[in-house]
Amino acid sequence: MRLFCILAVALAVTGCAKSEKGLAFDGHYYRATAKKAGDDRSVFQVEVRQVSQSLEGAREAGRHAATKYCVDNFGTSNIAWTRGPDPENGSLSVSNDKLLLQGKCEFL
Repeated sequence: MRLFCILAVALAVTGCAKSEKGLAFDGHYYRATAKKAGDDRSVFQVEVRQVSQSLEGAREAGRHAATKYCVDNFGTSNIAWTRGPDPENGSLSVSNDKLLLQGKCEFL
């Protein structure tokens, strides 16, 4: 029984371990920030730095930051993208090693 308790605590501690750098996407760490883009707080923009590490990783870091923004502020993960992380028609906005995304948190 004692061994079981020790193993349970060890698993709990390792499951909660988080890198000081945050979450990794495609094997790299990104600084992604989401903030409101005007008076309407549901409209937001995301900036992801160091895109040159991996465009795929930067896209997913941006998607994660946007989802977190909407969940934290509105309790929803539904997003209507105006400039999203998926590269339809070459619509990704990358400049100065930064990926810029825009969207709106949607309420169903």
